[in-house]
Parts: sequence; structure tokens; C-alpha cells
Amino acid sequence: MKKEVENIKERPAIKKALSINNLLKMKHETIPFTGEWLEAFGEPERTGVWLIYGVSGSGKSTFSMMLCEELCKHGKVLYNSIEEGTGLSFKRRLGRLNTIGKMGKRFNVVCEDMAALSERLLRRRSADFVVIDSFQHSDLDYRKYVDFKNKHSNKLIIFISHADGKHPAGRPAKSVLFDASLKIWIEGFRAKSNGRFIGANGGHFTIWQDGAWKFGGETVED
Repeated sequence: MKKEVENIKERPAIKKALSINNLLKMKHETIPFTGEWLEAFGEPERTGVWLIYGVSGSGKSTFSMMLCEELCKHGKVLYNSIEEGTGLSFKRRLGRLNTIGKMGKRFNVVCEDMAALSERLLRRRSADFVVIDSFQHSDLDYRKYVDFKNKHSNKLIIFISHADGKHPAGRPAKSVLFDASLKIWIEGFRAKSNGRFIGANGGHFTIWQDGAWKFGGETVED
């Protein structure tokens, strides 16, 4: 009898179930996108996981930098260039997009493994948004990904992923795709939201109009 009482005490407390009214009253902080960002992606939650994926040469890197510029309007952005590093091609991309002056001190770049990145994100006044380029070079399996996500649940974590055909490359990245709240497919200099947040135009974002026209023979209406 005594042992049974001890076992009951050791059981974790069951959380109270939420009613519909409780759910409706819950407040979620969102990113107040405007213009073409709002038209494509609406107002997504400020925390969670996004996955940007596409084949090489599709406009994936350009879109990611454009997104960083937009996010800098709403908080601090940290870009972990774990695959490409901070070499000449990376610097040329920043210069070509003319984003450096617009992002200012709200944008910082590192090139470090996920353990070091995790420690950095735990610091006071760390970045609000973190971009990890790329998922394949992060050496995360799905379990490590879940641990990282849960450890930094107060951040917006954006993974950039290679693609194998129409899908993220590798089993772990495919699992992240199902888990991510915003899944952004890049093809022919167009971005398409396949996630939980889709704007008024159906989730379309044109990265480079001339390139999109050459790729598909027609433009996407924004």
C-alpha cells in the first residue's frame, strides 16, 4: 500500500485541458509583414520553424537574403553560414543585393557548429531570428533537431535545405518539412508557401521577375 502511494506521488501532474474559449483567448505574437511579404505569407507566428528548400540555382540563396532584410525590420537576425562560410561569394551576394546598409546592426553572420550556435542563442539579447544554411551541413538528425527546436522555442529558426527533386534532400530534412510551420519551395526564382501561413495571393512571391519569366515563360501575379 505504501509503495502504491509513493508511485502515485511520483506521477507528473496532468495539465488542465483547454476549452474553446481558452484557445480563442490565447495570444500569439506575429510578424507584421507588409507589401509583397504580407500578400504571400500573411502574418506568420514570430517563433517556430521554417524550411526553405529548392535545387541549386533556383533563387534560394537570394530569397533567403531578401527575407533576412525584411526580418531585420522586426528584430535581430543571425545568419549561420555553416556551409558556405564567409568567403568571397557570400560577400558578393550581400553586395549584389544591396542589403548591407538596409539591415545595419540588426544582421550578424557566424560560421559555427550547432552546439556553439545553441550556446549563443541562450545569451541575453540574442537574435530573434536565426537562419541556418544549410540543414545538410548542420549534422542534425531528427532527434537532435527536435532537441534544438525545443531548447530555443522562443526563436524563429529558419533552415535552408538542398532539394532532391521536389523534396528536401535526406530523410532528416524531409521530417523537418512535415514539422515546419512554414514550408517555402523555391523554383525558377519564385517562392511558394506550402505551409500553415499563406497570404491573399495564394502564397506566391517573385524573387526575380526577369528570371521567373525566362524560367516559366510567364509571370506570377502578386
